[in-house]
Amino acid sequence: MRILLVEDDHLLGSTMLDMLRADQHTVDWLDDGQQALNALADDHFDLAILDLTLPRVDGLEIVRQTRQQGNQLPIIILTARAELEEKLQGLDAGADDYVTKPFAMAELKARIRAVTRRRSSTTSDALTLGQITLDPASAQLTVGSATDTLPRSEFQILQYMMRHPDQVATRRRLEEQLYGWEPGAESNALEVHIHHLRRRIGKTTIRTIRGVGYLLDSQAACGAPECP
Repeated sequence: MRILLVEDDHLLGSTMLDMLRADQHTVDWLDDGQQALNALADDHFDLAILDLTLPRVDGLEIVRQTRQQGNQLPIIILTARAELEEKLQGLDAGADDYVTKPFAMAELKARIRAVTRRRSSTTSDALTLGQITLDPASAQLTVGSATDTLPRSEFQILQYMMRHPDQVATRRRLEEQLYGWEPGAESNALEVHIHHLRRRIGKTTIRTIRGVGYLLDSQAACGAPECP
């Protein structure tokens, strides 16, 4: 999952960056409110974690403007403002959750899972498509009776595609999931990861859309007569 982290406390931001990346997420970190607004308008993320007290544009204003623009990105406010009225303002502005500092990283991770689970209308953290099940908490892939743990790159690609089955995932979007704003790898790295995933989940399950990207085929993912 690609996360935009907006935090101007550099020690806290750096710590969160390391811990979220260790949890298999792709994380882009900003410490400025106006830059965050620009990024949310121009780029694609799966989740934003916002401090409220930020240079140039307050986090509350970021939430309001993001919702006014029709962007339904899940947003978690992470702030030292702990008064009830401040929590109500944040949630009423459109945030999905409100976490106060100090906080336990384990709690933040649980809230990330809860927010994304609600948005995807699933009842568990695991993603299932036909015979394929992917557990985001462990990066464990199960196909039929076979289970394996995916490397980070393959996990990022498959998680995105399982959240968007039967939709074309452009090359750019998949590379954003892998690298965020970090410099990318070799030009054929994506093809190599797709090749490895096809060996794991079936050659026809991921279709190449020539000149555009790739598509995870839900029918091909079934692979069993009883599969709907």
